[in-house]
Amino acid sequence: MEPVLRQNRVLTVPNVLSLIRLALIPVFVYLMLVAHVHGWAVAILVFSGVSDWADGKIARLLNQSSRLGVLLDPAVDRLYMVTVPIVLGLSGIVPWWFVVTLLARDALLAATLPVLWSRGLSALPVTYVGKAATFALMAGFPILLLGQWDALWSRVFRACGWAFLIWGIYAYLWAFVLYVVQMTMVVRRMPKIKHRAYQPAVQKADDHG
Repeated sequence: MEPVLRQNRVLTVPNVLSLIRLALIPVFVYLMLVAHVHGWAVAILVFSGVSDWADGKIARLLNQSSRLGVLLDPAVDRLYMVTVPIVLGLSGIVPWWFVVTLLARDALLAATLPVLWSRGLSALPVTYVGKAATFALMAGFPILLLGQWDALWSRVFRACGWAFLIWGIYAYLWAFVLYVVQMTMVVRRMPKIKHRAYQPAVQKADDHG
């Protein structure tokens, strides 16, 4: 029973980090759109990126993996990947074609989930291209924010930020192409699950409480 209890734990270091990241999303929106304090907004994005990398390491190091963490961490990542581009678009820092491209890619990805579920899958393996794309985008956003001051060092950051973002969006789209290829293989090779076939097993489990 001990491994099961560990999986069901809620109060773990990785989960706390994910909850802090989640709570900082509205703070980031306020700092950017209301207070116009870019410095603290950069700090939030840096903390989010570092803690996102660290929580997986901590979960493995301290054996603190949990079902909540498996769901919470990628959900917070998705919220950041939606919120940050929109806020930067509203602030006039990135063009709207860039924002729409990112959001359209994620929307198309989400639209394929029912197909996966119908084959008994919850998700497809993450590719290295997808990981590299996410890293480039999450690094590019705060670097680009540092490029909003009227100084030479800031212009250098702006150029570096756009280098990361251009590379990131290219890899993001390429990862989507690879995902479509994987989806095509799943549809061709894996039949749909007939839920009725599983009904007796579910009923039996219910009978035993």
